[in-house]
Amino acid sequence: METLIQTITVYALPVLFGITLHEAAHGYVARMLGDPTAYQMGRVSLNPVRHIDTVGTIIVPLFLLLSSKLFGGAGILFGWAKPVPVDWSRLRQPKRDMAWVAVAGPASNLFMGIVWAVSLRLLLGFGADLNDFWVRMAVAGIQVNLVLMALNLFPLLPLDGGRILFSLLPSGLAWRYAKLEPYGLLILIALMVTGALWVLLQPLLGLGQIVIRWFLP
Repeated sequence: METLIQTITVYALPVLFGITLHEAAHGYVARMLGDPTAYQMGRVSLNPVRHIDTVGTIIVPLFLLLSSKLFGGAGILFGWAKPVPVDWSRLRQPKRDMAWVAVAGPASNLFMGIVWAVSLRLLLGFGADLNDFWVRMAVAGIQVNLVLMALNLFPLLPLDGGRILFSLLPSGLAWRYAKLEPYGLLILIALMVTGALWVLLQPLLGLGQIVIRWFLP
């Protein structure tokens, strides 16, 4: 049980900030592009309390982490915060700007992965041991943010990758593609249960890992 508690402690901050800053980034870019909805609701904030969703930010990541420790296997550690409200019609060029708002979330996760990688490099440079608490947290921060980036870039609505694909498709095809959104969560769960999701995410994870390696010792 002590090992489980230690693991939860190591992953707590990376998961919390990885999820909440992801949402804040959406709101910040939306404001820049003409929609102040999230800003007016206090969601363009670095305060995690404003973004926490009890199920998505706490219960689901905790359940996945405990399952991984108790039953073995790497699994996929992910979660979600309260979605930032975006009024697409208020964006200056809604279809185009949708992509920029969507990409802001995964981009923030890649940035945070880089921050954790730089932190790891500094810690090891100052002689920290691989078993040091902060070293383990930095490694967890890299892993969590790479998974969040890859998962959210997966081209399935309502994920960010789905928004980006919608924005890039010709209008007629984009609206036909949008009809799949009500089934997106079910498709995602099916891919996760069958193990196919982890395989499909490998190219995106690989790209993220290439970037992160530039900042590692």
